[in-house]
Amino acid sequence: MDKTDVAILKALQEDGRASAQQLSDRVGLSAAPVWRRVKALESDGTIVGYAAQVDRTKVGLHGCMFAQISLERHSSDTVENFERTVRSAPEILECYAVTGDSDYLLKILVESPEDYDRFLHRFLFNLPGIRQTRTIVALREIKHEQRLPL
Repeated sequence: MDKTDVAILKALQEDGRASAQQLSDRVGLSAAPVWRRVKALESDGTIVGYAAQVDRTKVGLHGCMFAQISLERHSSDTVENFERTVRSAPEILECYAVTGDSDYLLKILVESPEDYDRFLHRFLFNLPGIRQTRTIVALREIKHEQRLPL
């Protein structure tokens, strides 16, 4: 990956719908080579997709919660079952295996605290192998950045 590829990625992060011509104007390369580079970045998995960025509050998702999860055991079956099940929950946007007092950190979006309570009882509390769940409620969003610092 060279500086032109990085410039293309930066431009696409700012506007994922930019045409090859618009990208070429930004990076100083003609449209055909820019298009080939974009296709190569898609083929090698650097670019994994294109999507609209949606304001969560405009679609009613006002509750942003972070759940710290500790497992009872760390057997491969317990870990695989937990991770597979977490991937299936649309409310869970992000899941990280972490160090410290907990094993996982989940970012969960819901409409309200009541919806989070229902999610806990319907989903998280029913998962086998969880020793403890702690919740952090986000009061305000200070920064939400989707673009990578390239």
